[in-house]
Amino acid sequence: MKPIHVGLLGIGTVGGGTFNVLRRNQSEIQRRAGRGIEITVVADRDVAKARALVGDAAKVVDDAFAVVRDPDVDIVIELIGGYTVAKDLILAAIDHGKHVVTANKALLAKHGNEIFARAREKGVMVAFEAAVAGGIPIIKSLREGLTANRIEWIAGIINGTSNFILSEMREKGLPFETVLAEAQRLGYAEADPTFDIEGIDAAHKLTIMSAIAFGIPMQFERAYTEGIANLTKDDIRYAEQLGYRIKLLGITRRTPAGIELRVHPTLIPTKRLIANVEGVMNAVLVKGDAVGATLYYGAGAGAEPTASAVIADLVDITRMATSAPGNRVPHLAFQPDQLSDTPILPMDEVETSYYLRLRVYDRPGVLADITRILADHTISIDAMVQKEPAEGEDQVDIVLLTHRTIEKHTNAAIARIEALPSVAGKVTRIRLEELGRH
Repeated sequence: MKPIHVGLLGIGTVGGGTFNVLRRNQSEIQRRAGRGIEITVVADRDVAKARALVGDAAKVVDDAFAVVRDPDVDIVIELIGGYTVAKDLILAAIDHGKHVVTANKALLAKHGNEIFARAREKGVMVAFEAAVAGGIPIIKSLREGLTANRIEWIAGIINGTSNFILSEMREKGLPFETVLAEAQRLGYAEADPTFDIEGIDAAHKLTIMSAIAFGIPMQFERAYTEGIANLTKDDIRYAEQLGYRIKLLGITRRTPAGIELRVHPTLIPTKRLIANVEGVMNAVLVKGDAVGATLYYGAGAGAEPTASAVIADLVDITRMATSAPGNRVPHLAFQPDQLSDTPILPMDEVETSYYLRLRVYDRPGVLADITRILADHTISIDAMVQKEPAEGEDQVDIVLLTHRTIEKHTNAAIARIEALPSVAGKVTRIRLEELGRH
């Protein structure tokens, strides 16, 4: 049988890994796919570098649009990234009847609805396993492996850069800025790390998982994002003393009022497996009503882990290419006409527990004032730690853990607490999730 011909757009880290793994494991992949899969043309602006990587195994061009128009190309792999040119290339590939594989989580989170609608119209597939959590097959698990389940919630460590920073801050007691500089030196963080440390990258990935888990359109613009730049080593130490670990989590949960879609630093009990995921590794915890909690762990980035996911998509498309479009797995797991209009819950309406750290003057009655304000807003205290003031100081830290409450109640209580003359500065608020009880 004639091999599947693939056009590769971009042969950087992941593109190079994809080319090498596909060539190295060619016979094994062919046994699984039922026919050969060959990258026959590569588009990259750096033609000389691309030719050095592929040799004479594939044609190299500098015009990516020539690849998507090439009648001999069956599948296009888009590894350019970004919102603009990548979108134009994917839509052009679809219009020319090509199936598409992409690792572009930012593009799918923002424009996935349009891209999937165009693909359905043209009868082609868009596969995107590599867009979330690198080599971890979380998209396939959500779309196929957990089909029998009503997904209740997902909580994921889905940004390796932020996880590395938090791991180093905890293990070495270093401040955020020092560890960020080390992450940049090691190549884990970009020169401009905004997408990683502000939670935007994680929100892109969470948006995709939420859509698949709950059968809703992509709604990145409604995701709540909060990064790790304001976390201190003191908060990480206090959390540890209370039996918790701080991770940047992407959380999406089905509730009677709507779907939560949020990324923020979160206290997790250290006894949870996901709390012990360290360094640049990723992990996604999925709770289904039938299967219970399932954990998916592995490398969330890197040349060959991500290439593993890209090639898995190539094999899936190869197997399904001759099937009728109506018999294929839907892009978002649910049939397109069965997507729900369930609203995304505003952050003010989310219910969770909280870690609150207050810097107060060491005076009688301070704690009574604080607990009275919390009670006024129906917030009950689960645990409390009051530190002794250092010698010569008149200020002390109080750390409170609350029971579950609505975010807007906590915001109102914090505003009143910060107005107390006995409270110095701002209250540090970090959300807390047990990831087991609910």
